[in-house]
Parts: sequence; C-alpha cells; structure tokens
Amino acid sequence: MIRFAAFSLFLLMLVAGLLFTSEPRAKAQSVGNDPNVAMLDNCSPTDPEYIAFGGCPEGGGALKGFKGDVPLAEFFALLTSPLAPGGQIIGHPSWRNEPSYLNVPAGQTIRVVNRGGRVHSFTEVANFGGGFVPLLNGAMQSAPECGANFVPNPDVKFVGVGETQALTGVGSGLRRFQCCIHPWMRAAIRVQ
Repeated sequence: MIRFAAFSLFLLMLVAGLLFTSEPRAKAQSVGNDPNVAMLDNCSPTDPEYIAFGGCPEGGGALKGFKGDVPLAEFFALLTSPLAPGGQIIGHPSWRNEPSYLNVPAGQTIRVVNRGGRVHSFTEVANFGGGFVPLLNGAMQSAPECGANFVPNPDVKFVGVGETQALTGVGSGLRRFQCCIHPWMRAAIRVQ
C-alpha cells in the first residue's frame, strides 16, 4: 500500500511538473517552424505626425484590427541606443519580423505578411546593412540589394499594409532578409 501511495504521489508530481513548467512549451515553439513571417510595427493611427510620411496605416484607409500606439516622436527617440557606439541604429522594437529565424525544408513556400501600419520590404541580401533611407541607416552602409540615398533598387518588392509576399525557390543554406526601409527588421532563414 505504501509503494502504491508513493508511486501515485510520484505520478502526480510528474504530471503537475509537465503542466506547470514552461519547458515543454518553449521547446515546442523553438522546434515548430511555421513557414510564415509577420512584418510588424505599431505606428499610431491617431498621431497626425505620420501624415508627412504617408499616414498610418500608410496609404490611408482602415486596417481591420490594427491598434498601433507608437507616436512618430517615440519611433525616432528609440532609433538609436546610448549603449551602441557611433549612432548605431537599433530601431524601435515594435518594428520587427516575427519570427526572426526559420528553418525550412528546400522547396517550402514562405509567406511574408505585413501586419503593421507601414509599408515594408522583405529583401534578400548577401549581408545585412542599411536600407535606402539614409536617416534610418545611422552609420550603416546600405546593402547593395536595397539601393541608396532615397533610391530603392528596382528589384526591391514592397509589401503594402495587409499584403502578402510568397517566397518560392529560396536557395539552400542560411539566407538573410531585411526591410530596405527599416533595416533593423531582419530575418534569417535556414533552408535545408
């Protein structure tokens, strides 16, 4: 009887440990690679300062369910960091690609959807660098694939608010992608 009670207590603790620890969830999230990337930002639709930059959502109109809360002044205030030397661009943390790393099999179609309020690009680059907007590059040199000095490379495909870009035929190995407007929005995709 004591053995049965001890075994029952052991099973109860084991089950409780599985239910109340984050380890199984964290492992599942790091192993599960949905081949979708969301481009995100939180520009504030109520901040009139965005009008000079095309509005928020960019291009006007309403974006169903979009509730951005970052005023333009905050966007620029968090562009650089006092921890980074020489005007290194860090970028506002709500302007990001999520996830920023994927591992996919060869031949997998990767869907990139713009869930933010600004236009972005998801451009493959040989090496991460700046985009074509000098103000948002800081000390970074523009990645050649992006263009430079307010002139985008003609091959850059822009993904409008609420739009999707499908990537097919991505070569094997570690591939690098960035937004050519907001160059801290980066992603690495390993194609097996």
